[in-house]
Amino acid sequence: MKFDEYRRYDALGLAQLVKQGDVTPPELVELAIERCEQINPSLNAVITPMYDYARKHVPGKSGAGVFHGVPFLLKDIQHALKGFALSSGSAACRDHTPEDNAELVERYLQTGLIPFGKTNTPEFALLGVTEPRAFGPTRNPWDLSRTPGGSSGGSAAAVAAGMVPIASANDGGGSIRIPASNCGLFGLKPSRGRVPVGPQHAEVWMGMSSDHVLTRSVRDSAAMLDQIQGPDIGAPYEIRPPIRPYLQEIETEPGQLRIAFDTSSPLGTEVDSECRQAIEDTARLLEDIGHHVEAARPDYDGMSLARDYLYHNFATMAASARNIRANLGRDKLRKLEPVSRALAQLGETISAGEFYVSKERWNDYGRAMGRFHQQYDLYLTPSTATPPPRIGALAPSALEVLMLEASSRLGFGRLLLKSGLIDKMARDNLQATPFTQLANLTGQPAMSVPLHWSQQGLPLGVQFVAPFGGEAVLFQLAAQLERARPWMHRTPDL
Repeated sequence: MKFDEYRRYDALGLAQLVKQGDVTPPELVELAIERCEQINPSLNAVITPMYDYARKHVPGKSGAGVFHGVPFLLKDIQHALKGFALSSGSAACRDHTPEDNAELVERYLQTGLIPFGKTNTPEFALLGVTEPRAFGPTRNPWDLSRTPGGSSGGSAAAVAAGMVPIASANDGGGSIRIPASNCGLFGLKPSRGRVPVGPQHAEVWMGMSSDHVLTRSVRDSAAMLDQIQGPDIGAPYEIRPPIRPYLQEIETEPGQLRIAFDTSSPLGTEVDSECRQAIEDTARLLEDIGHHVEAARPDYDGMSLARDYLYHNFATMAASARNIRANLGRDKLRKLEPVSRALAQLGETISAGEFYVSKERWNDYGRAMGRFHQQYDLYLTPSTATPPPRIGALAPSALEVLMLEASSRLGFGRLLLKSGLIDKMARDNLQATPFTQLANLTGQPAMSVPLHWSQQGLPLGVQFVAPFGGEAVLFQLAAQLERARPWMHRTPDL
């Protein structure tokens, strides 16, 4: 098999070729490694090669796993593989080597996938771009001057560039959907609790984060969620299991859906005209295939939600800094990026009462969406407010970094929180990606579907949000859209 043929298949397609004896797992692994060696110097998507591991653990010709023999990449945060560093995008954690596999990684391995590397992520997955100081920026295969998004940017770039047809990802504020949109991929964030995060965690980011994969095809995503969904031992709760396998759902017509669409930013910031046009075009496509579509938006305060999202990020960074100090040593804190140190200090200035009140507001957003879904099956928005930004365009300015660092050193965190800077940070940091955080705070499933490309040839995804536990209807609609407007043939010229 040559690369051009390898690239034409999704993960299930490659696994079928292995099953038929048309190709062997070692051949696929070597193809993936060769592709990685060829283009990773330009992309910087894979930061930890694991070629020897892959060659040592490559299975035989036959196997029971649904993805038996297919090469795979692991995102370098939370997805712990015993014996390999889990840096979380940070120089402070470069030497942290887990002694056990995460439950999710065990489930990935049981499908027959063969990991051969770990992918780049921003420090502690805090940003919607993948530009960590420790490893450098990952570049978008559609335009090397632009970001693939974040925080699963390394995984997205690798899949879009044809290293692998599927790679691991997680989403705490859009980190599956933003890179999917920027790289022309399908990306679904599951409902809170659908996929286990143990044994290292009960919940990640207070339940805002969900784990899954980035793929080129809808069926790969559905098949993977079938394999990894369900609680692990000691999980804090169990959500209602799917009625039938998601791989069967993609063969099921969704019927006429009631879909509301909105192109305005919940922050009141600008939305690029091409992103708005993508939604308007999608609305027409949905009507053409039989759905009821109308303009409407849920009744919630977008600026309040953005503040609560940032409050959570501050608190999470403070907890991460404490864990580094306790488990890796105080000296490692000096290796944190300046913004991360400043955010950690801001987190330390938030009182328990303030954080609790902020967390309680998540219920307001969830109830608002619950009422909204009494009238509409799905909520359609742009996945992002802009086409993929250029590398460095969303980085904090030197002045902002200086202000944050000075406030941290001088203990002015409380004043900073009350100064109005938080609202400015919300607008500045989320204006390119204001649509994705809602589903994280409410715990709802949401997906980005690659239906559009800009006039410059850059991918523009569209987002659908479903009621809690509603992955089935998302897969049904995604498969319907994939049949109506196929996208797998669209690949970057790299």
